[in-house]
Amino acid sequence: MSESTPTTAWDGDDILPDDADLFPIHDREYRVRAYRLASDRILIRGGVRDQKPPGLYISHDPDPIIVHHMVVEMEVAFPSLVIERCEVTFESFPHGTCPTITEHYRSLEGLSIARGFSGRVRELFGGPRGCTHTTALLLAMGPVAVQCTWSMFSSELPEGDTPSLRMRLFEGSEHDDTWRMNIGSCHEWAEDGPATRRAEAGEGFEVPVFMQRRLEELGLETGRS
Repeated sequence: MSESTPTTAWDGDDILPDDADLFPIHDREYRVRAYRLASDRILIRGGVRDQKPPGLYISHDPDPIIVHHMVVEMEVAFPSLVIERCEVTFESFPHGTCPTITEHYRSLEGLSIARGFSGRVRELFGGPRGCTHTTALLLAMGPVAVQCTWSMFSSELPEGDTPSLRMRLFEGSEHDDTWRMNIGSCHEWAEDGPATRRAEAGEGFEVPVFMQRRLEELGLETGRS
């Protein structure tokens, strides 16, 4: 692990198109962040928040009203991606009994947050078995844990003295099948999808498009032919 620590200057731009000419009636926000706690442990925090704009429910009210605000915190073992701790907190909610469901989410402890996670979440907490908003948040958190696999490996790579690509590119060999957790996750990773075929053929993976763009902006080479 490098002695330097990445900064947390996240991009604060709105990810939605400009809506200045529209009449707002609801805002839902999901946010998930992951942290490296140690070489074998990841902390994943997620939040979901529903807001009503100022003046909608109470005339002349200058502030928005927060309808729902739920927070999930999970510690995940690496590289197994088994959930070792799960805590759910309700910050804002409509019914006095809403928070009584939070302890039920501890049943995620001991389960994998990788393969089969979405199905298991729906089975345990879907419909009347859980909180709709918390369950939707969990479904958003699962893929983040899987993407952290690449981030954890990158955090162990040497930083060097000059800017360079700091990403482990899996070769799809019999000695490294970590990529298999992606199979079935999207059209690229369908069983007969292009990414899966390249990996199974041992061809390795291309530098991701978003990384190619950033390297170009910095005037750097991808390091792959």
